[in-house]
Amino acid sequence: MLGLKRTHYCGDLRSENIGSEVIVSGWVAKQRDLGSLIFIDLRDRTGIVQLAFDENTEKEIFEKAFSARNEFVLMAKGVVRERSSKNTEIPTGEIEIEVTDLRVLNKSETPPFDIVAGCQTSELTRLKHRYLDLRRPDLQSNIILRHKIAKVTRDYFDENGFIEIETPILIRSTPEGARDYIVPSRIHKGSFYALPQSPQLYKQLSMVAGFDRYMQIARCFRDEDLRADRQPEFTQIDLEMSFVEMDDVLAIGEGYVKRLFKEILDVEIETPIVRLTYKDAMERYGSDKPDTRYAMELYDLTDIVKDCGFSVFSGAVAEGGSVRGITAKGAVTTLTRKEIDKLTEFVKGSGAKGLAWIRLNEDGTVASSFAKFMTEDEMQAILAKADAKAGDVVLIIADRKNSLVLSTLGLLRGEVARKLDIIPKDKYNFLWITEFPFFDWDEELGQFVAMHHPFTSPLDECIPYLETDKAKVRAKAYDLVLNGIELSSGSIRITNPDLQAQIFSLLGLTDEQAHEKFGYLLDAFRFGAPPHGGMGIGLDRLIMQMLGCDSLRDVIAYPKVQNATEPMTECPAPVDGVQLTDLGISVVPQDK
Repeated sequence: MLGLKRTHYCGDLRSENIGSEVIVSGWVAKQRDLGSLIFIDLRDRTGIVQLAFDENTEKEIFEKAFSARNEFVLMAKGVVRERSSKNTEIPTGEIEIEVTDLRVLNKSETPPFDIVAGCQTSELTRLKHRYLDLRRPDLQSNIILRHKIAKVTRDYFDENGFIEIETPILIRSTPEGARDYIVPSRIHKGSFYALPQSPQLYKQLSMVAGFDRYMQIARCFRDEDLRADRQPEFTQIDLEMSFVEMDDVLAIGEGYVKRLFKEILDVEIETPIVRLTYKDAMERYGSDKPDTRYAMELYDLTDIVKDCGFSVFSGAVAEGGSVRGITAKGAVTTLTRKEIDKLTEFVKGSGAKGLAWIRLNEDGTVASSFAKFMTEDEMQAILAKADAKAGDVVLIIADRKNSLVLSTLGLLRGEVARKLDIIPKDKYNFLWITEFPFFDWDEELGQFVAMHHPFTSPLDECIPYLETDKAKVRAKAYDLVLNGIELSSGSIRITNPDLQAQIFSLLGLTDEQAHEKFGYLLDAFRFGAPPHGGMGIGLDRLIMQMLGCDSLRDVIAYPKVQNATEPMTECPAPVDGVQLTDLGISVVPQDK
């Protein structure tokens, strides 16, 4: 038995506690042996407090302190006193504990890396020992802040009339654009559950059930390739509202981020949040999730160069494409010819054939990759459209596919901004993107597919184009973007059975196929479905942005790595043959 009971957390003690007898517990962050003096920095999740042992300390206790090593688990009893040498870098730096009793609760081997903030040991090693990595103050701070965000989230939505409803984790497979994780059934051999990519259908059914406003901090799963801002399992703040239009859903979302940023970061978010249509976002920034913390907007040079002597430009226009550019202000010293060559390879990697450029040197001279093919008037018209001055660099993309021109310039815009280091830190630019295309042309399939899930409602004025011109159909869909990262996606849903049947048909689903996949939802809609809409906000991405982290792994307690494995537990892993037999499953051997 310990015989002692903790009275305070290490990081909570202050000068007002001087003279009080306290009991603290935690891990040894550092032990300093000065001969007749020993100091131990004791760490718990709240911070560090200094334990002091001197000539007044009982010999047995002094010897325990002498033998203590990093990551030993201790419990200490003593009196808080003023430190003779204060440390202004930590909150407890004005006091220390004069120890009168010390218990070694557990010893520790030497850890494979230092348990300190900003540890430089390889991430793979730290993930292998994630339980140690999570002792580091910076990671603990991230996880504790995540807890606080979850609490503010629940409080906000509760205050606005939302009911938290837990939806199933084992569901019917209904792929929503990514692959499902499937779970075999032992009882129903040959049949499978799926892990939810989102609670989409259940939250819509909750609206049919009359709950009016639903929310859930939901675990979701997608079997897709990982990136810095993706994990195979992730958390989203999921919500749905009845008897609403798009403005109502957006107002709730704006109220949430305003409340969250004020309470957590003491940052004021201006509302209403700026809205851009999908078309305007692509035309101005080349992205449907633009970072608006810096300028460098796209401009259209098509009319200027359509009849010029440079065939790369005129040829692209003749084939129905476009020619567009961006201007990197004051970039001539940074974007040297060598750097422009790197940017050329960068855009080629995105599908462009090349990169045209103009460099306006500070001495008034001009260098260009295509000037010899142009007239003086054409070059001056380009520079005027580009608002280019001495010291600027103009970068131009041309292609017969306008979508390729826009998307490539959007990627180039971000790459140039990073090279120029012009992206402001500690700035939060929120943006709503609205009026997404309802259909997306799939080159491989040679047909239109749904850009969002098939329950998204088209804009009322676009319904006449469903059968005649799918490219003109826009959706009642909206994304919330923060600093170039998509945080959420949502829409107003279809509740008209006839319109839903029409959409399924346009997407190539027969009545039988639609009923096989979504019959339970369609059946529910026959019994009085209220108009409703909602959204899902990526909690992991939101926290990553709030903290300025580079990776989701910094804000998730036990994350996966690039190949969707968890180094600590080494999962996924083979299972026992008996388990496979119970499930009626055989595994096909893979060539090594």
